[in-house]
Amino acid sequence: MHEARSVASPEMQRIDVSGLCKTFQLAGTAIEAVRDVSFSVRRGEFVALLGPSGSGKSTVLNMIATLVKPTSGRILIDGTPVVPGHATPNVGYVFQRDTLFPWRTVAENIGYGLQLMGVPAAERKERISACLKQAGLQDFGNAYPSALSGGMRQRAALMRTLVVEPQVLLMDEPFGALDTHTKIEMHDVLLRIWEREQQTVLFVTHDLGEALTLADRIILFSARPGQIKESFAVDFARPRNAVKIRETPRYAELFQFIWHSLGEEFMKSRSR
Repeated sequence: MHEARSVASPEMQRIDVSGLCKTFQLAGTAIEAVRDVSFSVRRGEFVALLGPSGSGKSTVLNMIATLVKPTSGRILIDGTPVVPGHATPNVGYVFQRDTLFPWRTVAENIGYGLQLMGVPAAERKERISACLKQAGLQDFGNAYPSALSGGMRQRAALMRTLVVEPQVLLMDEPFGALDTHTKIEMHDVLLRIWEREQQTVLFVTHDLGEALTLADRIILFSARPGQIKESFAVDFARPRNAVKIRETPRYAELFQFIWHSLGEEFMKSRSR
């Protein structure tokens, strides 16, 4: 195993993780989830954390998001240590499920964070309207989540995070529950938004095709305890089309190359 370290200068690094470890106690037994993970993410970089289920990807993301306290190690965002249990400014989180409030309309859900921030009603309305348009939901602002498809709900959840304009976006398998067609649609939505806004994105997935479609770089985790096995540059030009990119010889080449290493970890995780 080896570290995935960015060669960027310190002032270009947005996220810096060093020697991160996490051990959980389960029924009196110590379970080592993550072991000595170190990597950095540059400003405006889109990085995917890839690996089999149980490899510690989401645990690492949740430690960066301050939702889980590390056993040891250091996490810096813009050079400042994160504090477990205390939200870090300018960091947004998109969960696996849409987590929309069923009693609020789509527009009200999207505007919830702005409301908490005390943004004036007129500005809030303008920003919500722009987000609805970006996500193709302009005709559904007054609808309730129960009236939307899974993909539309996930778009609304993504916009609820993006409307507060985070500089760092943490995403934990946000499209994992969607069917293949809807997932690719969401990839196109996210690519369009990211290519315009250029947030720093850390995206957890166990789907190699998803990682190749979206990311600038893929960090591959081993089976538990999660360690960084390899790091791969994804050299597709931007802007990208989520459908057409999968039809290129380079996509097939990278998929086959990375799959061999990922497949080894899938087999290890199944044998436990």
